[in-house]
Amino acid sequence: MSVDTGQQGAHEPGAAAHEGSGRTGDTTTWPTLAECARSLAAGDTTSVAMVTRSLDAIDASQATLNAFKVVRRAAALAEAEEADRRLAAGERLPLLGVPIAVKDDVDVAGEPTAFGCAGDFPAKTTDSEVTRRLRAAGAVIVGKTHSPELGQWPFTGGSFGHTRNPWARDRTPGGSSGGTAAAVAAGLVPAALGSDGAGSIRIPAAWTNLVGIKPQRGRISTWPDAEAFNGITVFGPLARTVADAALLLDLVSGAHDGDLHTPAPVSVRDAVDREPGPLRVALSTKLPFTATPTALHPELRDALGAVAHTLRRLGHQVTVADPDYGILLGANFLPRSMAGLEDWRGRVPDPGLLDPRTLANARTGRMLGGLPLRAARAAEPRIRRRVGAIFSEYDVVLAPTTATPPPLVDAIDGIGHYATDKVITAACPYAWPWNVLGWPSVNVPAGFTDDGLPRGVQLMGHESSEPLLVSLAAQLERELRWDTAVPDRWW
Repeated sequence: MSVDTGQQGAHEPGAAAHEGSGRTGDTTTWPTLAECARSLAAGDTTSVAMVTRSLDAIDASQATLNAFKVVRRAAALAEAEEADRRLAAGERLPLLGVPIAVKDDVDVAGEPTAFGCAGDFPAKTTDSEVTRRLRAAGAVIVGKTHSPELGQWPFTGGSFGHTRNPWARDRTPGGSSGGTAAAVAAGLVPAALGSDGAGSIRIPAAWTNLVGIKPQRGRISTWPDAEAFNGITVFGPLARTVADAALLLDLVSGAHDGDLHTPAPVSVRDAVDREPGPLRVALSTKLPFTATPTALHPELRDALGAVAHTLRRLGHQVTVADPDYGILLGANFLPRSMAGLEDWRGRVPDPGLLDPRTLANARTGRMLGGLPLRAARAAEPRIRRRVGAIFSEYDVVLAPTTATPPPLVDAIDGIGHYATDKVITAACPYAWPWNVLGWPSVNVPAGFTDDGLPRGVQLMGHESSEPLLVSLAAQLERELRWDTAVPDRWW
C-alpha cells in the first residue's frame, strides 16, 4: 500500500462555489499512517515504492499546492533503501520505511531551518530531538513544509508564494502549520508534524478536515530550544484519523536533557479504543479577550451545535458554560509571543528580508522582553487557576476552533500591520488561550459549509488530559466518519 495523492469524485452540493473545491464519495483509498506501517511490515510493498510515490505526488502538486519548503528526494530515497534492507532482515519499528513530513521550524540534519523566512540559511548539523525520535521510530522524512514567517499568521504565504488549501485552491489551508496540513489533506504524506503557538496546528486542521493535536506543554521536546516562544509553542501531529495522530504523538513524545517542561508521561494511543464514559461537556462560544470586533460565522455555530448534539446522543451531558478567561490572559500572551519573535529575528541571516510586519512585531518584542515578560510568566499560575476553575464542574470544554471558514489565500497580502491583526483576530480568536495555559486541545473535523469548505471544533482539556481528549475524539470519529472525506485532486 502506498501514499496516493487522491482520487477524482463527485462534488457534493455547493462544492463548486469555490475554485477547485470538492470531495470524494463515501470511502477513500488513501492509506492511514498505521496502514502504511502494516503494509511495509507485511511485505506488501517496499519503502522505496511508498516514498517514491510520496515524492512524486509532492513534485506534481508543488507548482499549485505549494506545500513544501524542502523536498529531500535523494536523501529520502537512500533512507528508504536502508529501511527496506532492515525490513528484509526482520527488523520491525512502528514507522519503519513510512514517509513523514515536518514543518520548517524543525531541525533536520543537512537541511536549513528557515521557518518561513527568505534568505540563505545554513544547513543544520544535527537533528532536533523530535526528528531524532521520528528516525528512531523508522520514519523517512521526505521534506519540510511551508510556514508563514516565524509562524505568525493563520495564512501560509510569504516570499515563497502561497500554500493553497486542497479543498479549494482560492483558500488558505490556515497557518502557521499550513504546509503540513495541506500535505496531509492532499494525501502527499499519511501524517506530519506541525507546531502550535496560538492555534497553528488546530486552525489548519479545522480548515482542511484533519485531526490536529496540540499536546500538553513539554509533551514533545522542543530541543535544541529548552522551550519555544517562552513556553507558548509546542509540536504536535496532524493526520486524517485520531488513531494516526495519537500514534505519531506517542512516538515523538518525551523529554531531552535541558527541557524546561517535563510532564509525566502518558500513553495516548491506548485511549483511541477506550470508551470515554459519560462526560460533562461545557459548550462555550465566549470570545477570549480581543480588541477586534468578531462574530462566530453562522455555519461554524451550526457545526458546533451539531457536534454538541452528537455528544448528547452518545450519552454525554452538554451544558452551555464558559471559562472565565479574564483580561490578564491577553496581556500574558503578547509579551511571550512578541519576545519570541525578537529572539528568532536574531537567528535570521538577513533580517532586512523580513516582512515589515515581522520587524514591527520584533520591535514590540524588544520592548516587552524584560519586565513585562517576567511579569507575564509569573502571572501564569494565577491565570491557570482562574480558567481552570471550569474543570471543577466539567471534564471537557467544546468550543469553535475558528470563527470563520478558511479565508481567501491572499487576504492579508499587501496590507499593514494593524489591518493584518484585524483580519487574523476576526478569523481566529478562539485557539490561543490554551497556549498560554499549556494544556492540551484537539481539533476534530465538523463537516463542511454549504460551499464545501471544511469546518472544525476543538475539545479542550485540563493539564495532561490528552488521553481523555483522544478517547472522546475517537468516539466522535466513529460516529461522524470524517476520515472518509478527501479532496479531489486539482493540481
